[in-house]
Amino acid sequence: MTSPDAVSPVSPGADGPGPGAPGGPGGEPAPASPRPRLPIPSLLERAPFQTGFLGVLGGLAAIGLVGVLQSLQTILVIVILSLFIALGINPVVEWLVRRGVRRALAVGLVTLVVLVVLSLGVGAVVPMVNEQGLRLFRNAPGYLQALRENDQIAALDAQFDIIGRVTEFVTSGTWVNALFGGLLGAGLVVASTVFSAVMTLVLTLYFLSALPAIKNLIYQLAPASRRPRVRYLANEMFERIGGYLTGMFLVVALWAGGSFVVMNAVGLGGFALALCIVVGALAFVPVVGWMFAAALVATIAFSVSPNAGLITLGYFVVYSQLDAYLVQPRIFSSSLNVPPALIVLGALSGGILLGIVGALLAIPTVASLILLYREVLVPHLDER
Repeated sequence: MTSPDAVSPVSPGADGPGPGAPGGPGGEPAPASPRPRLPIPSLLERAPFQTGFLGVLGGLAAIGLVGVLQSLQTILVIVILSLFIALGINPVVEWLVRRGVRRALAVGLVTLVVLVVLSLGVGAVVPMVNEQGLRLFRNAPGYLQALRENDQIAALDAQFDIIGRVTEFVTSGTWVNALFGGLLGAGLVVASTVFSAVMTLVLTLYFLSALPAIKNLIYQLAPASRRPRVRYLANEMFERIGGYLTGMFLVVALWAGGSFVVMNAVGLGGFALALCIVVGALAFVPVVGWMFAAALVATIAFSVSPNAGLITLGYFVVYSQLDAYLVQPRIFSSSLNVPPALIVLGALSGGILLGIVGALLAIPTVASLILLYREVLVPHLDER
């Protein structure tokens, strides 16, 4: 039995901490109890005025950002186009670098060659194109009247007076006002075109010289653990863009050269140079560019003779098939792998948004998106 006078040991926490216990005599101070976390109010529990005010501020910020982007649309297009052109010229620079030429010297050599070719081409072609263009404009009414010798066209013209209306439109000069808004508008268009061309050239040279630094800056934006993967994907995208633009210049040169030979053969030698430049410019527009070029050249050729028109139209139709199924697949086999339906949709969408520049940039953009789909999205979905 235990006597009533015996002192039972005090258990810690019964009446207080025992000796040596935390918080007791000779012990360490007891740790402070954590403060309870206050629940974060949900969006519905916030004050309606605060929620509405923050929502309005976010909407105004988004509207302001869209307005800024619209105001800077021309500059952004010039920057993107310059970067794409630099990526297209970069393979030539890399080829020189791999053969021991320093990058700065390689960029200088490529730039010098490009400037010399452009200077010689402009000096030799512009006067001739100007002369042929003016002659074509002066003779346009006669070509339109000559179309009436065709029985079918004459029947349509007698019913709808198409040739008469087009002739009046060309000779009255109203097309200048319709296109440019008068003489002042035409001057502004010329000044804007010259400014855009100069800015594109300057930015292209800058991007070409600083391309390795730009690539490294893009790589550094990714986390260190994913940087090798980002480097691989970025390099693949850059190679596809550069390969597409390099190949596109070859495709355009073939279109322009072939049309020049055919037009000289059918009796359009007086306008062959001016028209082949138009054909080359329209060849930059994927899928549908050759159709507009064929309509323009064939109309002029039919005014010379029916045989010339048929030969010219036949050339464009036949070569368009060769270009689509033989030339371009061989040129772009290593750089692009885009389904034809997406090429059509991308070209039409880019043309609607940004005109010829948008149609030119649409195909490599679609190719880059398909690369991200195959290399990023599909593996991520397969892991789930």
